[in-house]
Amino acid sequence: MKLKCASAIAIAFLTGASVLAQTAKPVAADEPASGNKYALDEIAKTVDDIAWRQQLSQVATVEKIVYTGLPDVHAKANDLDPQPMILYAYTFIPKALDPGKKHPLIVFIHGGVHGSTLTGGPDNDGRLIRELVEQGYPVVSPEYRGSSGYGLAYERAMDYGAREDDDVRMARDWMLQRYSFLDARRVGLVGWSHGGMISLMNILQHPEDFACAFAGVPVSDLVERMNYVSKKYRAEMAESIGKDVGDDAETYLKRSPVYYAAQLDRPLLIDANTTDETVHIVEIRHLLAALDAAHKQYKSHIYEAAPGGHFFNRIDTLLAVQSRKEVYDFLEENLKP
Repeated sequence: MKLKCASAIAIAFLTGASVLAQTAKPVAADEPASGNKYALDEIAKTVDDIAWRQQLSQVATVEKIVYTGLPDVHAKANDLDPQPMILYAYTFIPKALDPGKKHPLIVFIHGGVHGSTLTGGPDNDGRLIRELVEQGYPVVSPEYRGSSGYGLAYERAMDYGAREDDDVRMARDWMLQRYSFLDARRVGLVGWSHGGMISLMNILQHPEDFACAFAGVPVSDLVERMNYVSKKYRAEMAESIGKDVGDDAETYLKRSPVYYAAQLDRPLLIDANTTDETVHIVEIRHLLAALDAAHKQYKSHIYEAAPGGHFFNRIDTLLAVQSRKEVYDFLEENLKP
């Protein structure tokens, strides 16, 4: 058994390397230090794509789609006609689905500014998506601009709190255009961390496109966030947004869910953990206070010092399983799969 597993991994790695060799773009001469990193990221992504099909093949048809989004805001100034950006997404269609009936859709948004939809790790995307598929939900998981595994240019295209949100909404549109059995009135958003932020931004700014949203440990207030993140993180945000928060706090606020709290018009569930080391609870309390001030109806569950920190309800503990049941009950209530 161990020999078979090792052989499978080796074949997957070699297959990924072969695919990458055919498709990867050459590394720019002025970026020798970063070249190896991005090449390895692309190999790892190709191998994980194979793992997706292995893990979910019994319950879902897994595909990787290529679609287009708005142009890269960081395109060179002399580019007079910026082209739509080529984007990627995973689609998971339950094999037990009846195409003769209408079904809801889940837009699953991975975490991490430079994260990705991966089968393993503490984000546990593989388990989470499988659980959704087993409940009968078709799922699309967009690899919005800034995601890792697609090279340096894709990561540098990150547009924090702006066009990354559009990428997610456009993946929703692609699914509705592609599959006639999807019900446009029953589309739900699910995301944790940075994915939770994108979930919030979409449900608050585009309620006409979504029926409900779940946001787990969501980034909620970028002005507050810049007070405690590392200097490297803050510098990267300044490069993406164009200015440091100290020079233009209003722009950071306008890229934050807290700014749009008064626009809530759809069912919303927010989960958080008081001992979250990645998204401090103060950010989420600011969001809840803004929702309360606007007299908005929503659901929230703030866990006190739940084991697992930032990942407390994505891992495989009993508490996590119970917490996710609350999430799935919320989705069932509003999407009726």
